[in-house]
Amino acid sequence: MASTKGKKCRRFFPTFGLNQSPPLVLLFAIEWSVSPEIVQIGPLSLRWYGLLFALGFLLGLFIVRRMFLDENAPEEWLDKCFMYMVVGTVIGSRLGHVFFYDWEYYSQHLNEIPQVWKGGLASHGGAMGIVLALWIFSRKVSKKSILWILDKVAVPTALAGCFIRLGNLMNSEILGKPTDSDWAFIFTRVSDTPRYPAQLFEAVAYLISFGILYYVYWNTDRKEKPGYMLGLFLVLVFGARFYIEYFKASQGGFETAFGNALSTGQLLSIPFVMVGLFYMFRPNPKMVKLKPKA
Repeated sequence: MASTKGKKCRRFFPTFGLNQSPPLVLLFAIEWSVSPEIVQIGPLSLRWYGLLFALGFLLGLFIVRRMFLDENAPEEWLDKCFMYMVVGTVIGSRLGHVFFYDWEYYSQHLNEIPQVWKGGLASHGGAMGIVLALWIFSRKVSKKSILWILDKVAVPTALAGCFIRLGNLMNSEILGKPTDSDWAFIFTRVSDTPRYPAQLFEAVAYLISFGILYYVYWNTDRKEKPGYMLGLFLVLVFGARFYIEYFKASQGGFETAFGNALSTGQLLSIPFVMVGLFYMFRPNPKMVKLKPKA
């Protein structure tokens, strides 16, 4: 179990070399030794990551179902949408990790690429996989614009991201950079080095993003603009990801090709944010009127 490490209380103010006011944050370093397994029966085990991953998808299914009912969309579409998303997420996340972060290894161990249970999933690849899967869903099932379904699944996807990062925390993976601050975690299953709890930073950011998305969807007319909810999701989630990368240890990838000026996660986040801004601020296709001929 996690325990509080007793040491003299100190304040730590990350400034990144900027003249900033110190944040009002003061926590104690935590020794984190939680087992990734909840229970094991013979060769089978129930792991926190798998449970939280599944919980995120199930909650998302419940939220999207309410959206379908609100628009009188056929409920049988929902099960198909769910299956497309699960497959797209797993395959996209896996291939994203393989090609974006660790191709040097997997190019020599091709047989390990399908072995998802060994770990190695990338959120940027998962986002791409979801888009591709829902494009197929839109062509084969709903016969609607892909933005119709993307604007809906964007809302609970932020919540699923929160649960997945909590799963990473339970696995003691995707670690933060070393720090001597009192809000550090010591992941004892990995090392005795105090580190930023980057997984928690992301989980909280994604939870806040979900709250904003949920409110905007149900309490404003923004969802009437095709692509707006998708754009807001991309800006919130990958904008937060870009900033939190400053606290994370390097995950590898192609960042060295750019002189390590930005991490691989930041480089991948930039186009997502740009696409999000485009969908948020482009003219509403429903409101654009054809100009009369001269």
